[in-house]
Amino acid sequence: MNSLLPLGCISADSHIVEAHDTYRGFIDSKYRADAPHIERDAKGNDVYVIPGMTDIIPLGLVAGAGVPSKDLASRHEGSKFEDLHRSGWDPTYRIEDQDRDGIAGEVLYASVGMVLCNHPDFEYKDACFHAYNRWLQEYCGGAPSRLFGLAQTAVKDVDSAISDVKKAREMGFVGMMMPGNPQSEDYDHPQYDALWECAADLGMPICFHILTSKGSDINTVFEGARGNKINGFMNIIRGIQDIIGMLVLGGVFDRHPGLKMVCAEGDAGWLPHYMYRLDHAYERHGFHIGTRELDRPPSEFIRENIYFTFQDDWIAFKNTGEMNSERLIWANDFPHSDSTWPLSQDLLREHTKSLTKIEREAILRENVKELFGLPC
Repeated sequence: MNSLLPLGCISADSHIVEAHDTYRGFIDSKYRADAPHIERDAKGNDVYVIPGMTDIIPLGLVAGAGVPSKDLASRHEGSKFEDLHRSGWDPTYRIEDQDRDGIAGEVLYASVGMVLCNHPDFEYKDACFHAYNRWLQEYCGGAPSRLFGLAQTAVKDVDSAISDVKKAREMGFVGMMMPGNPQSEDYDHPQYDALWECAADLGMPICFHILTSKGSDINTVFEGARGNKINGFMNIIRGIQDIIGMLVLGGVFDRHPGLKMVCAEGDAGWLPHYMYRLDHAYERHGFHIGTRELDRPPSEFIRENIYFTFQDDWIAFKNTGEMNSERLIWANDFPHSDSTWPLSQDLLREHTKSLTKIEREAILRENVKELFGLPC
C-alpha cells in the first residue's frame, strides 16, 4: 500500500454501485416487479431505471473513476455493467482497489440510492432502502475490517426513522445516509428531537450527501443551469448549505450537542466565509428577518457538530486554521467520475504540504476513524 500515512488513509466518502440484485433480490415481494433495476438502452449503455422517476442513471459515469477527463463523454455510450469497476458491487475485488489508492478503509454511501432520496412515494422509497440495507450488509461482510456502510432511511415519519437507526446499528452500520427532505415537517421541527436523540445516543452520525435534496438533485442542478451546464455543477453544494443553516439556526445542535452530522462531497474551502456570513446575518439581521434563540454564534455549532468531506479541495487544506481541522475528513469518492482514484496519494502529497504531521493524520485518517468508531 503506497500511502502517505503508514497505516493508510481512510476515505470518508466512497460508494458502491448497485448491482442487478441490490433491490430486486432483497426487496419485499410487494415491490419486486417495480423495483429499481438495470436496463440496456438503445446506445448499448447500461442504465439504472427507477419506476416513478424520470431519472435515468448512466452507470458508466457512476463508475467513472480513473477515466481521463476527455474520455468521460464516451461513457454515455456502450458502458456495460460487467465492464465497470467490479469492486463497486463485489467486495472480493475492493481491497485491491483500496490498496492501489493507498486506502485502509472506506465509509460507503449509495449511488442509485442518492437519486432515490427524491422519490415522491415514501412507502416505495422505504421498501427500496430496506432492501439496499440488506444488500449492503452482505457487501460489507466481505471485508468487515475495511468496508463500513451507511444505512439509508426514507424518514417517512419519526417513528420509522428511529426504528431504521436502531436496526442499522444492530446490522453493523456506522451511520445513517439521510434524504435531504423528510416526508412531513422539515428537520428543524421539534417532532424530530426524538430521532436526533436516538442517533446521538447510539453514536450514529447523520450523513447528508450532495444531490439528495429537492431542488438540488442531479436533474435540477444541470438541466436548470443558466448558460453552460458546468454552471449547474457550481450549485451542487447549495443543498448541503441549506441543511446546515436549517439545522443550526433551528437549534437542533443546541438541543442535541451530542449529535454529529456529515456533509458529504460538498467540499470545505468555502466554509470560513460561510461561517462568517451566517454569524453576520444572525447578529445583524436576526431580529427583523428571523429569530435569535441560540446561546452561541451559529458558527460554533458548525465547528463542533458538523464534519465535511472533500477530495482534491486544496483550498480547504490551505485554510485549515480558519476551520476546525478536527471536523475535516478527506475522501476519494471511488468509484464515481469525480473520484481522485487511483491518483489520491500523488494529489495528497502536494495538497497537504502546508499541514503539520498531526493535522495530516487527523484529516486523512484519525478524524473519520473517531467519528464512526472504525476499527481499521
